[in-house]
Amino acid sequence: MSTGRFKNKVVVVTGAASGLGLASAQRLSSEGANVIAIDINAQAVKDAVKSLPVKGLAVTADISSESDVARYMADGVAEFGRIDYYHLNAGIFGSFAALPDLTLEDFDKVMNINLRGTFIGLRAAFRQFDIQQTPGNIAVTASIASLTGSADLLPYQTSKHGVVGLIHGAAMYGGPLGIRVNGVAPGIVPTELFAAASTTTGGKNDMEKRASTTPLRRAGAASEIAGVVAFLLSEDSSYMAGQVVSADGGATIVNTVRPSGGAGAWSTDDADRLVYKNSTMKGSK
Repeated sequence: MSTGRFKNKVVVVTGAASGLGLASAQRLSSEGANVIAIDINAQAVKDAVKSLPVKGLAVTADISSESDVARYMADGVAEFGRIDYYHLNAGIFGSFAALPDLTLEDFDKVMNINLRGTFIGLRAAFRQFDIQQTPGNIAVTASIASLTGSADLLPYQTSKHGVVGLIHGAAMYGGPLGIRVNGVAPGIVPTELFAAASTTTGGKNDMEKRASTTPLRRAGAASEIAGVVAFLLSEDSSYMAGQVVSADGGATIVNTVRPSGGAGAWSTDDADRLVYKNSTMKGSK
């Protein structure tokens, strides 16, 4: 695709070496953007930039580090003169441990990257817009976990709920300045993010099966999420601010207590056995 919506624009994409970030960088570049690609994986982000059709810049950085974020901003401005748009995407999924077994280290690691890192990125973007005295757009990767609850991936779920708070607050602050902030909430999209959990129930090994229960009956592709990001960053979404757009195959609209939503089609005992397999508290079970 090459509509030229982002011709001569400069876009920061974090987590750009793989998965949703790489797909976003490729889509935005295909529409004319110069991409400042940020990732913790030095070689992978260099390779990602080489794959782009328009000039890009690869910067190795930890998004949870103030000094690293300041450095990638300075490098980007030095290379291109300004930054117009941001896709703050980088994140980790963290631990699948049950609530009683989670450690503070498990919890803090996810919050540090997913929530603190997003805050630092948002703050840097607003500071740069102020220096430039320009408007701009920001898209943030939220998640289906931002909008719903589950008994596992608690640190991830908590961080992504917090990300929605950042989106709302930043949109309120940015609106009068001509800075729009919106989010995309992907559902099941098999990417390298879940590769480390390839044998874990609720991880990558059963993603296709779980996605088959959505109204669209399939998992999503990273390119489909990138299309939503491109829309949010473009002027096609010019009257949108503070919105979190679900791109989840319809998962979040499902009423699970209706027959069409799968009511009675699955065993609560089987589901509970996976979650509470190590618990001695039986309750009413």
